[in-house]
Amino acid sequence: MIVNKTTNPRPRPAAGEKLGFGRIFTDHMVVIDHTEEGGWGEARIEPYGPIMMDPACMVLHYGQAIFEGLKAYRGVDNKIRLFRPQLNIQRMNRSARRLCIPPIEEEKVMEALLEFVRLEADWIPTADQGALYLRPFIFAYDPQLGVHAAKSYKLLIIASPVGAYFANGFNPVKIMVETEYVRACPGGVGEAKVAGNYAASLLAGAIAEEKGYDQVLWLDGVERRYIEEVGAMNIFFKIGDEVVTPALVGSILPGITRFSTIELLKSWGVTVSERRISIEEVAAAADNGTLQEIFGTGTAAVIAPVNEVAWKDKKIVPGNGGVGPLTQKLYDHLTGIQFGRIPDTMNWTVIVA
Repeated sequence: MIVNKTTNPRPRPAAGEKLGFGRIFTDHMVVIDHTEEGGWGEARIEPYGPIMMDPACMVLHYGQAIFEGLKAYRGVDNKIRLFRPQLNIQRMNRSARRLCIPPIEEEKVMEALLEFVRLEADWIPTADQGALYLRPFIFAYDPQLGVHAAKSYKLLIIASPVGAYFANGFNPVKIMVETEYVRACPGGVGEAKVAGNYAASLLAGAIAEEKGYDQVLWLDGVERRYIEEVGAMNIFFKIGDEVVTPALVGSILPGITRFSTIELLKSWGVTVSERRISIEEVAAAADNGTLQEIFGTGTAAVIAPVNEVAWKDKKIVPGNGGVGPLTQKLYDHLTGIQFGRIPDTMNWTVIVA
């Protein structure tokens, strides 16, 4: 691996500074180039900065781009941990195949990621301030017009010290069911982490924000009644003694935190069902008092309690509208593992330094 350290380091955030999300970037970035002749080349770490791009670069015209998101955590013991990074790399390769992007060797990405995190270690906030968000992404780089898969690509990894994803931190959020637009349909790219999926969600997100909601809850693209996911999270409902999350049917992103949450709940003896669940079922559960908790899961927010779901002219409120006990337990346990507050009995973390 080639490492070219910056000679002009950026100012670090001040102690106690509100970091926000994704607006501050570290000194370096990982770059790996792919060519038709040589495949994926050697990883290199370079000073963070602009990349040269031809106006005919294919990603600008045809959107052949994928990305991932994970975090590096500074534990209470000052050790630096990653949370299940191999699953992110595996998912990135699945997304790559869906967009005809050549898969990359998992070991090559992992080696580059670990070296990158070690180099940027002093950018990682303390546990009470946040974490270092890591953004690997791949995009088509050929300067050519014409609808076909590119032959050259770039993989970059950039990093940003972040605080809470939602402005109100670990407090309940309000979400709005989208009834006009759809996020994905069977056979599409909904299960891949494709850049265009997020662009297509912006209009519905803006409408929800104008109405005072934090996120959009997407329904299926065929019948428009079965719940799929939230804009930046997978979604869970505690109804009676059962925790229900929509089954992965090809149009839902298979979240790493979702997967971990299911494993954790089952290890606690909680009944978890991955199945189709309609918005009507959730509304009926709220009406009869069996809807106890709603929460979202994702890398950015970890666990996000939901205290209101707006659907047409109805407001669906779980339990007493606060943070439910199971939601709180999940948040405490997952963040406890990530920050080293509790033992990692699941062997989910990778200690970097």
